[in-house]
Amino acid sequence: MSSIALTSDTAVIGTTAPTAPIAITAGEPAGIGPDLCIQLAQQSLAVEWVVIADPELLRLRAQRLGIAVEIELYDPSAAASLVPAGTVRVVPVDCPRRDVCGKPDIANVDYLLDTLRLAVRGCMEGTFAALVTGPLHKGIINDAGIPFTGHTEFLAAESDTQQVVMMLVTEGLRVALVTTHLPLIEISAAITPAVLEGNLHIVNRDLKKYFAIDVPRILVCGLNPHAGEEGHLGSEEQTTIIPVLEKLRHEGLQLQGPLPADTAFIPSRIATSDVVVAMYHDQGLPVLKYLGFGNAVNITLGLPFIRTSVDHGTAFELAGKGGAETGSLQAAIAAAIEMRQHSDARHAEDTSHA
Repeated sequence: MSSIALTSDTAVIGTTAPTAPIAITAGEPAGIGPDLCIQLAQQSLAVEWVVIADPELLRLRAQRLGIAVEIELYDPSAAASLVPAGTVRVVPVDCPRRDVCGKPDIANVDYLLDTLRLAVRGCMEGTFAALVTGPLHKGIINDAGIPFTGHTEFLAAESDTQQVVMMLVTEGLRVALVTTHLPLIEISAAITPAVLEGNLHIVNRDLKKYFAIDVPRILVCGLNPHAGEEGHLGSEEQTTIIPVLEKLRHEGLQLQGPLPADTAFIPSRIATSDVVVAMYHDQGLPVLKYLGFGNAVNITLGLPFIRTSVDHGTAFELAGKGGAETGSLQAAIAAAIEMRQHSDARHAEDTSHA
């Protein structure tokens, strides 16, 4: 993942920034998402950005943080313009309980989901160039009686996307997941040939589209210890993973594996791969978060729009106290800009050859 300058006095990877704004959802009102948006506003970014949130919530949080900030309502009919330092440009959504630092409230769940719905609609309609999501708390949404397993699945449902892929990125490593937020006991049954094949096609396609990798080199982990040890430690490699990989190799995908997860991440293999595909959440993400926690980016592949996110949670204990770090949010914005630029460049190239 390349490094992108975000300050307005530096060009963004040498090209123009998106003409539509980057949308940021502030996330759970009781967490650090609002803090991050207010702290980010102290900089002059080289791209227009808007926060989808309650303006009064942001004002109250800035007051708690002791940060002077101007709240400006976003006008979609106005010409695109950079946001001055010290200003937060807001797409307003009303939040019932605004001053709730550290204490999530069920009354705010509809507000939280409405910010995401508005963001999806804006991205689908082209109002926003990309979506960057702040952290949310899945538990409070489920406590409100709403089945919710995460941003990834919710955004897929809202955009009527059949299959998406969660991929986390940090400097020197990308990890994509075949399954996401499932109990371990359900993972084996969830890895069907159709799911795995769809996952690898999405990874291959979107690495080309959004990361300018012409021939993605995809390293695939096995599910079981030692990748099943030829069926002695589990049959999923023999019955599902290997046949799918063989089929896709014949289609031209460049695939390694299935490899034992305990040796898949050694430096020599990472150096010759563009992405590691792990079978489940805690197989691949502990390695990536050890390497890059606080500066990693969560990306949803397969959506009809660009979505990136911070790699951390709500950090209720820090909300309103000034201890939150903006590194992952800045990395998520930078990744969204880069992905949009690569996508636009690829589209222009395809159009010129049509």
